Amino acid sequence: MTNRQTTFPLRRILRTGFFVAATVLFLIAMTGAARAQEPKHSLELSRTVRPWEFLPVTGMRAGLLGDESGRMEAWVYPLKILREFHLKFHTEGRVLPAEALARTLTVRPESSTILYAGDTFAVRETFFVPVHEQGAVILLDVETEQPFEIEAAFHRDFQLEWPAALGATYSSWIAEERAFYFGEEQRKFVALVGSPTAAEPQQEYQTNYSEAQESSFRLGATTKGKERKLIVIAGSMEGRAGAEKTYRHLTIDYADLLKESAEYYRTYLAETVTLDLPDAQIQQAYDWSRVSMLQGMVTNPFLGTGLVAGYRTSGESQRPGFAWFFGRDSCWTSLALNAAGDFANSRTALEFISKFQREDGKMPHEISQGANFVDWFKGYPYPYASADATPLYIIAVNDYVVESGDAAFAKEKWGSLQKAYAFLKSTYDERGLPQNVGVGHGWVEGGPLLPVKTEFYQSGVGAEALRALSNLARVTGQEDMSKTLEKDFEKQRSLVNESFWIADKKRFAFALDNNGKKVDEPSVLATVPMWFGLPSEADAVPMIQQLADFDHQTDWGMRINSNRSPVFSGGGYHYGSVWPLFTGWASVAEYRYHQTFPAYANLRANALLALDGSLGHVTEVLSGDYYQPLSTSSPHQIWSAAMVVSPILRGMLGLEADAIQRRVKLAPHVPADWTRFSVENVRLGKNTLLINYAKTDEGIVLETGLTSGSEECSVEFRPAISLRAKVQKVELNGKPVPFQVETRGSDQHIVVQFPITKGKYSLRIRLLNDFGLSEQSALPELGSASRGLRVLSETWSPSRDQATLEVSGVAGGEYGLRVWNPGEIQSIEGAGLNLGVENPAAAKENLWIQIPPSNSEPYPHVKVVMHFSTGQKKGMPGKR
Repeated sequence: MTNRQTTFPLRRILRTGFFVAATVLFLIAMTGAARAQEPKHSLELSRTVRPWEFLPVTGMRAGLLGDESGRMEAWVYPLKILREFHLKFHTEGRVLPAEALARTLTVRPESSTILYAGDTFAVRETFFVPVHEQGAVILLDVETEQPFEIEAAFHRDFQLEWPAALGATYSSWIAEERAFYFGEEQRKFVALVGSPTAAEPQQEYQTNYSEAQESSFRLGATTKGKERKLIVIAGSMEGRAGAEKTYRHLTIDYADLLKESAEYYRTYLAETVTLDLPDAQIQQAYDWSRVSMLQGMVTNPFLGTGLVAGYRTSGESQRPGFAWFFGRDSCWTSLALNAAGDFANSRTALEFISKFQREDGKMPHEISQGANFVDWFKGYPYPYASADATPLYIIAVNDYVVESGDAAFAKEKWGSLQKAYAFLKSTYDERGLPQNVGVGHGWVEGGPLLPVKTEFYQSGVGAEALRALSNLARVTGQEDMSKTLEKDFEKQRSLVNESFWIADKKRFAFALDNNGKKVDEPSVLATVPMWFGLPSEADAVPMIQQLADFDHQTDWGMRINSNRSPVFSGGGYHYGSVWPLFTGWASVAEYRYHQTFPAYANLRANALLALDGSLGHVTEVLSGDYYQPLSTSSPHQIWSAAMVVSPILRGMLGLEADAIQRRVKLAPHVPADWTRFSVENVRLGKNTLLINYAKTDEGIVLETGLTSGSEECSVEFRPAISLRAKVQKVELNGKPVPFQVETRGSDQHIVVQFPITKGKYSLRIRLLNDFGLSEQSALPELGSASRGLRVLSETWSPSRDQATLEVSGVAGGEYGLRVWNPGEIQSIEGAGLNLGVENPAAAKENLWIQIPPSNSEPYPHVKVVMHFSTGQKKGMPGKR
């Protein structure tokens, strides 16, 4: 009810039947002014400590990676400095391990704070890594009734990131700096760990008779009251002087650096595509996911700046999760960066991977941060292991160029793009499909789904690369080549769809085996060609509806294959687990083909993952059986965060910007109970746009206008409405405008196009008999199995007086859907509608579905048939 109350004044005005454009514009302007006075994007998440959960604090040059108990390891890329950093509290004659007293965690984009509480003291430990510095700061705010002292302990682990090595290393205590000094024989790589108040150092040692790995120092006693202590970690690849300079800078200027880092994230959130959504959880997840993607930008002093894949602690190894550079990860993430208007980092990421393109045109798969110290590109099997990175690179460059309008980049990279295309063509088999066997893996890297000749996924991205290259040729003025490539794309598209389609089962094969036979293993990977709209709607929708069932879709996302498959394992990295990446692919594809129930369930699953697990971040991979990450998962995975952003912007909102054509399209499939949303900072070249959407019982109002720039551009608005709804008229600034209605299998879209320059534009769509259903899914308890409702299909009678939902749910379970305009329903079969006699306003959204008990089928299917009144008279609903 909160969402409806917040929009009630606007709704009441619209219900009077007197629509005055100036009045609505005034109201929206006033609302915007009121919101402008509120603090925006003040992101902060807090919860009781989960000691096992990953806790990352990262900058572009350094990172602290640990867990919520406060144990950390420190990196200044590509150098690992220490591990097992932890605190000990000395008070009342006892030494207390800090992790036993960790109570509350609070995370912000720029820092994370753990609250430790004892009987007579509290300590707030804030971990902070400046955005651009080669080091980290740990702030300790103490409040105590009794004499109290903190000891900081750690294991020196001074080594380069895998697979490089430093050889012999050493440490010593530098009294004048009050810090431990770490060095190596060439005196090039150096680190300092200390504090302005450090004393009583205890150093690691090794003798013939005993040894100790732990080093420590104390921070000075606090007798009573409040006091702040400071620990500083600094590294350098250029000798001792560089490390000492950074160490002193962090020590003296940490407060200013903390403010600068907070402002860095605030500015980023304010200048990229900003949303104001009625769902607070999805709002938080969207904002945090933009932060998470930004935190994937890493500067390596030897390799440059690019996107890493993710973060996890390395323990005693030299591999901090996936904190090295990946080609295909960068490409998938760049699509989300482009959608969110972060063109600078998207370009940087693409520039980085293009530097390491192989001579034959193949794009890199992974680049270790220690690559420059070894013969990485020729001596190891990993750098060019994947086949999909090459077509994805072409797709990503095109997406960047279209969204940003940076045609110069297309010209600059044309040689690289041609080489990539030449390599792609060199992998074609005798039928003309790009191969994986002998070339590199597609998506699947190992396990029982292999070997195959080519995946549907790989062939799909190969076909889309042709369309992307055709557009890039057009942008660079090569019309003849563009037309040739466009024809090649259409042929390839047909070939791919025909080669993998299994007509009698109405689904696509996972792959073709080495004999060219279709591998009938239905997989979420089929949604990647659907993301790009390659299959026809007639083929895509039946497969989406199969993937929406309980054997593929869990409450926390999409399994790679069905749990009914003989090769399925819930812990199988590539044969049963749930990847947020897959979930995002599925959501965007499902929205493209108007399958909004599974699309929103998948979107919401990824969004809620950002607020669970490692707070503010989305994990790499989860069990396909139970809601928990795999034990090998990287808890802060960058493309997983991207798969919160893309499903929201590209999927649910249907936001597409073409800066070259100065055209923006908005095709929202928002939940039926959403009455508003806003989109700011949509960039079209020199222009930026603001979009406000409002929905009432009478229809839809879209307010838009340029907030900067003055070049004429066009807006195409195509909102989804119920097949039952009727469009009475469409007005732009109070005057009728032409429109079209496109009918799909489960919805219809009103299509309106209009140019805008300066000023504000108000588009009103008057509707009659609008109707909708929505579901508010949730994550289960940690370790639990799936129990959520699956809405598999929605079909309507030709006369639009009857709608049938096919759903599946846990045998004996009861589920509720929210109803927009429930008075449209005359009667129901297979469910009940509760209008809530005592409180109609609170309960009128509840359509209740009871799943029958079953001993043979854990997730039975049920059909719910809704009958609607044939006229405007409201019918009586069925009783629960």
